[in-house]
Amino acid sequence: MQPYRIEWGSHSLDMRGKTLVMGIVNVTPDSFSDGGCFFDPDAALAHGEKLAEDGADILDIGGESTRPFSEKISVEEEIKRVVPVIKKLSERVAVPISIDTAKAAVAEQAIEAGASIINDIGAFRLDSKLPDIAVKYGVPVILMHMKGSPKDMQISPRYDDLFGEIREFLCDAVKRAVERGVERSKII
Repeated sequence: MQPYRIEWGSHSLDMRGKTLVMGIVNVTPDSFSDGGCFFDPDAALAHGEKLAEDGADILDIGGESTRPFSEKISVEEEIKRVVPVIKKLSERVAVPISIDTAKAAVAEQAIEAGASIINDIGAFRLDSKLPDIAVKYGVPVILMHMKGSPKDMQISPRYDDLFGEIREFLCDAVKRAVERGVERSKII
């Protein structure tokens, strides 16, 4: 597949000439990458602004840890964590904001607050309504590979053909997304 440019709303991502950098803002107490440093909304906001200032092409806001063996949280709790941060960041930064969630209700509230990309670790496998939100709002989606769920993805993961199996997984995810109405050109 050739690198391409995505345009939607007031945003665009050009993947033709450079690797894009996604700045991560985990508004969680149990993040494996930052140890919960940005669970406080003000800390998350400052971190997101700094990432954008430092050149991040996308800011990815997550409210539920997907570290190995993590426990799920309620939709309400996830919304409570991410929506205020997204709302304020969208007023202060020009880069697109993605919502890192596998839940349709969270994605919809995040988009209403200013997010413009859905980043789904479950590749539309964990919430059957998530593709409908992507279609409704016409936003790009990032479909991620994950074997199992965050709770069990690291329990004896086994691949006979690592790259082949991941490729097959992602090709199937793209096919399912397109069948649900997501524009192929908006799938990352």
